[in-house]
Amino acid sequence: MARPQRLEAETIEAALREIDAWQVKGGRLHREFVFADFKAAFDFMTRVSVVAEELDHHPDWSNVYNRVRVDLYTHDVGGLTELDLKLARAMNRIAG
Repeated sequence: MARPQRLEAETIEAALREIDAWQVKGGRLHREFVFADFKAAFDFMTRVSVVAEELDHHPDWSNVYNRVRVDLYTHDVGGLTELDLKLARAMNRIAG
């Protein structure tokens, strides 16, 4: 599968107007999700892992109790791509 190309800043800005709660921080798409408890946070991560595998695109993330901090970045192109946007949209959908 061909990897997507690095997105221009204007494309990223336009996409972020449609993807709630994400922002660009340090060149990466960033968001923190907050859940009711650890189990809900871990369930979210489990469900996202299935999508990440399907996309062959994996988040940089961490979990502390009910919080999941996420940074998305396409390392092999050195920037943000459509893969990052797809995973951000999927994470929002899964989080509800």
